[in-house]
Amino acid sequence: MELTSDFFQKATKVLTVAELTRAIRGTLETRFGAVWVQGEISNYKLHPSGHQYFTLKDQRAQIACVIFRNTMTRLAQPLVDGAQVQVYGNVSVFEARGQYQLSVQILQGLGLGLLQAKFDALKRKLEAEGLFATERKRPLPKLPRRIGIVTSSSGAAIRDILNVLQRRAPWLQILINPVRVQGMGAAAEIAVAIRELATASAFWEPVDLIVVARGGGSIEDLWEFNEEIVARTIIAISVPVVSAVGHEIDFTICDFVADLRAPTPSAAAELIVPDIIDLRRRIDELGACLHKCLRSFLDHQKTRLRFLSERTLARELLKRMRDAQQELDLARDSIGRSVAQQIENYRRSILHTAGALQARSPARELLMRRNRFAEVQRLIVAAPPRALENLKQRFRRVEGILRVLGPEATLRRGYSLTKTEDGKLIRSAKEVHLGLKLTTRVVDGEFTSEVVT
Repeated sequence: MELTSDFFQKATKVLTVAELTRAIRGTLETRFGAVWVQGEISNYKLHPSGHQYFTLKDQRAQIACVIFRNTMTRLAQPLVDGAQVQVYGNVSVFEARGQYQLSVQILQGLGLGLLQAKFDALKRKLEAEGLFATERKRPLPKLPRRIGIVTSSSGAAIRDILNVLQRRAPWLQILINPVRVQGMGAAAEIAVAIRELATASAFWEPVDLIVVARGGGSIEDLWEFNEEIVARTIIAISVPVVSAVGHEIDFTICDFVADLRAPTPSAAAELIVPDIIDLRRRIDELGACLHKCLRSFLDHQKTRLRFLSERTLARELLKRMRDAQQELDLARDSIGRSVAQQIENYRRSILHTAGALQARSPARELLMRRNRFAEVQRLIVAAPPRALENLKQRFRRVEGILRVLGPEATLRRGYSLTKTEDGKLIRSAKEVHLGLKLTTRVVDGEFTSEVVT
């Protein structure tokens, strides 16, 4: 068969260089996509545009690589020729030169891929066991009194944590169990330190919370916190654990199994304790609210008493009301003396106990005194409700009297009541002094005055 020029024109399409190059590019990008490649860096160059160019080679071949500006976060160490690295990127073609290249998206030192694979395998294993589940997490105490810290005694992490805790929670008791946080065998030390803090001993009581902390670093630096022995130990203990390992972008197995992950050691200190300034502000708000409620209650009762007193003018009932008021005053004075005496007794007891602790074993004596204090506290808490109930019963009896009689009738006969600014009734001229401001109540209102002689 004879081949004519017409046959070649019909069977073959003539491509431009750009069309052929574009077709090759599409084939490469579709065939390979994103791949991991390892090798040695050579001919590295940082272009003024911010793009980085280098050649990745081994003993038999080489490939051009480019890192476009803003593709990756800034590297911890600058790239240099001769560095052994692993890169992840897309195979493409630079059409202007007709050469294929690797557009790098991830770059790490050689060997990190093995660590990452080990990390991912352990993470999948523990996650399949349900150790990362939210429902397994232990709640953190809102107001911890004793916390334990597992970290290096010479690192910046412990200084950052202590500075924040001293500022936010000066009442906190802190127990530091120093360990190595890097190097072979450090994981076993970390696990032992966590178990020691979570277990009572003759030297310390169990803590309310444990913080596992370390400063930032590479994946090799943080690797001891990725060991299974550390994760199993955190799961096994009953004390909540906060992980503060590395910087905000670093993640370890310890972060996933812990009950709370803090982005930095300083952030961990802020998360585990409330700020004492906020606590004081909240106490002041509650105190103001209680004072307002009590004032409203008293005003309501005064209005009710005034209404009841206007319904009767019986002298005998007025006398009974005065007697009841005196009984209430006596009861109040008696309760005040009793409470003051009890407080004085407890104070003396505490002073005596403090003196005795100096000559005895602190751990044993402290345990005994805490039990005694708890019993005393229970009695103190129980005493006011009983006294209040007695006063309520007396108040109900007086209330029956006040429905028909009040102090307004006495005021209409020309008498008056004089009180100090804090509401104390003046019964004798000996109770006033120069400059004292008084409030005098008469039948149709009140007026203030000041003692000048």
